[in-house]
Amino acid sequence: MDGRLGVPILMSLVLSYLPEAAKECGIILDTVESALPNGMPEGVGEDCKLQEMFHKALELLPCLWIRAGFLDEAVTAYRRALVKPWNLEPRRLAAVQKDLATILLYGGVEVSLPSQLQVGVETTPKSSVEEAILLLLILMIKVANQEIDWDAEIMDHLTFALSVTGMFELLADHIEQILPGIYSRVERWYFLALCYSAAGHNEVALNLLRKACGSSEANHRPHFPSFLFGAKLCSLYPCHAHEGIKFSHGVIDLAKHQNEHFLGHGHKFLGMCYGAAARISLLDSERSIFERESLNSLNCAAVNGNDDLEVVFSLGLENAIHRNLDAAYNNIMMYSDMTVGSSRGWQLLALIVSAQQRFKDAETVVDFALDESGGMDQLKLLRLKAVLQIAQEQPKQAIETYRILLALIQAKKELWLEDNNFDQQEAFRREALTERKLEMEAWQDLATIYTDVGSLLDAKACVDKAQVIEFFSPGSWHITGMLLEAQSLYKEAFVSFSVSLSIEPDYIPSIISTGELLMKLGMQSLPIARSFLMNALRLEPTNHDAWFKLGLVSKMEGSLQQAAEFFQAAYELKLSAPVQKFN
Repeated sequence: MDGRLGVPILMSLVLSYLPEAAKECGIILDTVESALPNGMPEGVGEDCKLQEMFHKALELLPCLWIRAGFLDEAVTAYRRALVKPWNLEPRRLAAVQKDLATILLYGGVEVSLPSQLQVGVETTPKSSVEEAILLLLILMIKVANQEIDWDAEIMDHLTFALSVTGMFELLADHIEQILPGIYSRVERWYFLALCYSAAGHNEVALNLLRKACGSSEANHRPHFPSFLFGAKLCSLYPCHAHEGIKFSHGVIDLAKHQNEHFLGHGHKFLGMCYGAAARISLLDSERSIFERESLNSLNCAAVNGNDDLEVVFSLGLENAIHRNLDAAYNNIMMYSDMTVGSSRGWQLLALIVSAQQRFKDAETVVDFALDESGGMDQLKLLRLKAVLQIAQEQPKQAIETYRILLALIQAKKELWLEDNNFDQQEAFRREALTERKLEMEAWQDLATIYTDVGSLLDAKACVDKAQVIEFFSPGSWHITGMLLEAQSLYKEAFVSFSVSLSIEPDYIPSIISTGELLMKLGMQSLPIARSFLMNALRLEPTNHDAWFKLGLVSKMEGSLQQAAEFFQAAYELKLSAPVQKFN
C-alpha cells in the first residue's frame, strides 16, 4: 500500500518542482540574452562550452513548461529560441521549429505574437495554425534544399494543417517538390490525386489515377488504393461510368486476394457505375443489362458491406430510378433508421413519396427535414417544397416559398462579403457555384409558375433575373421559348428552343417542346416532330410527357392503335413520376 501511494506522491513532487525548474532555466537565458542582445556572435565555435550550455537551456525550457502543463509559456519559449540567431546547428534548429509547429497545431492554445514580432499586417500569422503552417513550409524548403534530412513527421503535420484549412493545392505543390526516392511513383500520383480531388479538381485526380493504374505500372504490384479511389471518383460522374466499371472490377479482383474486407466497396462502386452507365446508354438492350447488373452488384455489396450506408442509399436510388417504388421506399426508410439528420435521405424519401402521388405526405417529409437541416441542404429542401406545392396546384404558396429561398441566398451572399475569416471564405467559395445554380433554378421555376397562370410580364422579369446569373443556361432559353409560345410567337419560340439545344443538345424539355411546336405547323412537320420526341425517349425512356406528345403525333397521323399504346405508357409513367428527377 505504501509503495502504491509513494509513486503519485513522488510524481506530484516532481510536477510541483517543474515550474521552478523552468523559471531557473529562464534566468540562465535572461542572463545570456542581456549580455548578447543581438544573438550569438558569429565567431563562437561549436565546441564552446558556454554556447552548448545555452543551447541546451534553449531546448530544455519549452520542454519543462510542457511537462508542467503551461503550453502558452512553452510556445513563448520556443519563439524565444527562434527569434534571434543563437547559432543553433541546422538539425537542432529544425527540431525546435517542428516542435513549435506541433504545439501550435495540436496544443489547443492561441498565443498571439508579441508586437515586436509582428512585421506587417499581411505577413503576420493571424492564428496558431497559420504560424504552424509557415514553420512547416520553412522546414519543407530546407528538406528540398537538402539542408536537413527528410522527416516524414514534417510532411504528416503539414498535410494535416493544410487539410484542415482547405489549402489542398498548396499541399499538392509541396508533394511534387519532394525529392525522388521518398515516395514511389504510384504513391506520389495517388497522394496528388487525393489533394486535387479535395480541391475540387476531380478530372485532374482521375488523370493521375489513370497513370497509377495504367500500363506503365503493369510490371509493378497493383496499387489497390488507386483502383479504389478511381472507382469512387468515377461513380460520381455518369460520363466516367464505363471507366468506373473497369476500376471497380480491378478493386474486386485485388480484394479477393489481399483486401477481402474491401469486396463490399468494390461491388458498391460497380453497382453505382452500372447504374450511371444505364442512364446514359442509348441502346435499350444495353440499358437493361446495365440496370440488372447495377441491382445485382448493389445487392451483393449489401451482403458484404456490413450495413454500409452508401450501399443502402444507392439501392434505394437505383430502385427509385427503375420505378420499383416499394423497394426504394423500404431501402430509404432503412437508411433513415441508420442515420441521424441525413438531408439527402429525406430528399430522396420525399421524391419517392411524390412518385407515389402522395404530394402532401412528401411535403410533410420535407418540412420535417427542414427542421433538422441548415446551409445548402436547407436551400435545396426549400426548392423541393416549392416544387411539391406546384404539383398540388398551390402557386401562391410556392411563390412564397421561393421568396424565402431567394432571401436566404441573398443573406448568405451578404454574409460571405462581410466575412474576413480565411477558412470560412474558402467554405463559402466552394458553395458559391451551387448557390448560384440554385438561385437561377428558383427564378426559372418562378417564371414557369407565372407563365402557367398567365402573368407573362412577371414571367419575363423572372427569366431576365435567371439570365443575369447565367446567360447561357438551356433552362432559361427553354422558358423564354415557352413564354413566346404562350403569346403565339411560334417562330421566335422555335429560335429560343434552338438556342437552348445549341447550348445543351440533350436538353430534354427543349427537345420535347420543339417537337410539340412542330406539331402545330401541320401534317408535313409530323415526321420531324416524331423524330424529336423519339430522341427525347432515347435519352429518357421514362419521360411521360414525351410519350404523351408522341401519342398525339400518332393520333394526328391516323395510327390510333399506336396512339392508344403511347397514351397508356404516358399514363402509367405519370402515376410513378417524381416531382424532380431522382438523380
